[in-house]
Amino acid sequence: MLNLSPENVNQIDQKGLKSLHRVEQKKSSHKLLKVIYAFFIILFLILFLPWTQNIRSKGSLTTLRPEQKPQTINTIIPGRIEKWFVKDGDIVKKGDTILFLSEVKNDYLDTNLVGRTQKQLKTKELSVVSYTDKIQSLDNRIDALIESAGLKLQQAKIKLTQANLKLKSDSIEYQTTQINLKVAEDQYERTEKLYKDGLKSKTDLEARKVAMQRAEANKIGAQQKFLQSKNDIIDARVELNSIQAKYRDEVSKAESDKFTALSSMYDAEVDVTKMQGQLVNYSVRNGMYYILAPQDGVVTAVLSGGIGETVKEGQAIATIMPKNYDLAIEMYVRPVDLPLVQKGQKVRVQFDGWPAVVFSGWPSSSFGTFGGEVFAIDNFASPDGTFRVLVAPDKNDRKWPEQLRVGGGSNSMLLLNNVPLGYEFWRQINGFPPDFYQKKNTDIKAKK
Repeated sequence: MLNLSPENVNQIDQKGLKSLHRVEQKKSSHKLLKVIYAFFIILFLILFLPWTQNIRSKGSLTTLRPEQKPQTINTIIPGRIEKWFVKDGDIVKKGDTILFLSEVKNDYLDTNLVGRTQKQLKTKELSVVSYTDKIQSLDNRIDALIESAGLKLQQAKIKLTQANLKLKSDSIEYQTTQINLKVAEDQYERTEKLYKDGLKSKTDLEARKVAMQRAEANKIGAQQKFLQSKNDIIDARVELNSIQAKYRDEVSKAESDKFTALSSMYDAEVDVTKMQGQLVNYSVRNGMYYILAPQDGVVTAVLSGGIGETVKEGQAIATIMPKNYDLAIEMYVRPVDLPLVQKGQKVRVQFDGWPAVVFSGWPSSSFGTFGGEVFAIDNFASPDGTFRVLVAPDKNDRKWPEQLRVGGGSNSMLLLNNVPLGYEFWRQINGFPPDFYQKKNTDIKAKK
């Protein structure tokens, strides 16, 4: 729309506006451009400043070795508290008495339990010795029986041999009498024939008859002796078998007694072994009434109080902080940063309560931080999904403050690669992980 009306409100009378004339007379556009150009030039140069990439994580102070951590002192046996020897804040040395307990179990109330058990053990040991002597006696008896059996069997075998020889002799004699009887019968028959023919007298016939009867009597006697010899052989064999059976039974009985004694001896040895274990347990238990300090340290808290209070087996009664310990930092990193962490990697640490001015990208310009290096890395994740990293003091850097205590907080920075600041901005905007370059080992001997 055209402004043709003489009463247009957009028409401004500039004659009385002196400030407007002053502003319009100044030429500020060139100065503004110079300032803008200078700002961009400085910003561009800042983008090329060196920046140390790092992984920041909060942590807490701990110790490198497990025996240096705060520990609780537990009771090994149940008992009744009789006397305390320490209080909170006391400095103790290894072996100092902390608490004295009295017995509460019925099985151990006997004050002379160890002595009585020793007497029982000695009695059982004497029983084992008695069984050993009995076994030795049985062994001697078995040896004597075996030797006597050998002699008896040898004697019986000799008798059997004699009986066999006598049987042969009687058999020959019996055959001889049979032959003599046959000859006497033939002579009698011939003499009888001659007597009938009148060639021999009746006296000769009767003499031949008497000789024949005598030969028959000799035959019967020889036969009787032959049969008696056979019976003697049978008796000798029976006696031989009887001796074998007798000594076999006696040796078997002695061996049975020996095995019974062995079984009793083994049972007694088992009882001796059990009683030896009981005696050792009783002796060790007597030494557990006094609870001692496991190492040098400071009693930080007494967890069980009062005299006459009953404590259970394994109950914690006090906590102790070791006197000498090596500090370390327990920090946690994300899984995405874990591949960038290695043992020996340098770390800058800021402790809680310790004044410090920190520039995360310029660790050399920071004040109040201390050096550290990665000591260990867990191979498994914590419940929150992070990985624990232990940081030990850097021996080449200044010492950590002596005022630090276990459990204090810290803020750690793991130093990675040096990159331009502009690249770091670009990486952060795009969400890329930090750069990390491992140093190549060019040493040929190290490679070999």
